Amino acid sequence: MRLIVGRVARAHGIGGEVAVDVHTDDPDHRFALGQVLETDPAERGPLTVQRTRWHSGRLLVQFAQVPDRTGAEGLRGTLLVADSSTSAPASDDDEYWDHDLVGLRAETADGVELGVVADVLHPPGPPLLSVRRPDGAELLVPFVRDIVPTVDLGSGRLVVTPPDGLLDL
Repeated sequence: MRLIVGRVARAHGIGGEVAVDVHTDDPDHRFALGQVLETDPAERGPLTVQRTRWHSGRLLVQFAQVPDRTGAEGLRGTLLVADSSTSAPASDDDEYWDHDLVGLRAETADGVELGVVADVLHPPGPPLLSVRRPDGAELLVPFVRDIVPTVDLGSGRLVVTPPDGLLDL
């Protein structure tokens, strides 16, 4: 699965640096020296990280393929993409990457199929699992231990213990 790890915001200076809006919690890994990032649109990449530095709270990146400001300006709005298989494992047994949860079967404790996790949403408050029901409807499940007590990545499923009314919405 492809993960968006950043977006080029604008050119910075005349030497080809770009300011990047970071969309990853591990920028030191994703933007490490020599890291190769795919791009969206694809014709703007791939890009190889040559140098990074933080400036006024924003990550500045120099890519080997971008020698000057003109090249950097041409990257404005480009999404920087990495493969999810290169993600380090979550540091805690109760932490999961969104891409680990997408595709899991959601079922009740007694084995009733609820659907498949299609997305993980991050509104204010706890994350929500967007579960695509067999009939195509969407079920939003708060991703909290009381409601989702079991996540079994090995078997490709998670268990939902819905409070009264959750399945009726």
